[in-house]
Amino acid sequence: MKDNFSAEHFQEGQVLLIDKPLHWSSFQVVNKVRWAIRKKFGLRKIKVGHAGTLDPLATGLLILCTGKFTKKIPELQGQVKEYTGTITLGATTPSYDLETEIDRTWPTVHITPELIREAAAAFTGETAQVPPVFSAIKKDGKRLYEHARKGQEVEIAPRKVTIHTFETDDRNFPEINFRVVCSKGTYIRSLAHDFGQALRSGAHLSALRRTAIGHYRVGEAVGPETFVENLRESP
Repeated sequence: MKDNFSAEHFQEGQVLLIDKPLHWSSFQVVNKVRWAIRKKFGLRKIKVGHAGTLDPLATGLLILCTGKFTKKIPELQGQVKEYTGTITLGATTPSYDLETEIDRTWPTVHITPELIREAAAAFTGETAQVPPVFSAIKKDGKRLYEHARKGQEVEIAPRKVTIHTFETDDRNFPEINFRVVCSKGTYIRSLAHDFGQALRSGAHLSALRRTAIGHYRVGEAVGPETFVENLRESP
């Protein structure tokens, strides 16, 4: 860590770029960083929050704000985001990703490179997207995933989102590698599911990495363990 951070630096406000590892929750990253700052400077408390959740099965850029900069979180959350990852065709899961087991398989022999490109192009622009049932959105005072895990069916209202870019690479078919640039509130899991339906098949998200939020890039980020080590070793 090049900066000589102090307690005042973090209390006045810092924007921290963290590369979230696989299987970590965003909450775990925030707790790790908050604990490290408190321990380093002997603080009783310090505000730390993140600007946009990443699922445990996703990796990549997580923006953390400390101290007074936590007021910037809504502004940061509203910025355009970029993701890369893999959509696997021919199988669906209830969660639209690998959090749950495959529940149905689908034919893929009819899917051509041209069909893939046409389907991806159809998703660009403003669209109405239904969030996954396995998500943290609240319905009737409970998270949707709480309803889903109990087998309860709930009606989920579609949301307007904008897909600026949806690039696909089918060289590893039936795995489709992709790059998506999208607005706040876009669920890439739902995009994967809907993409499969558009191809008259099924699909689920099998890998996801957030590579950018606004002008912040994951290449500038460090892992949470590296952040803690650098902080510990800083003057």
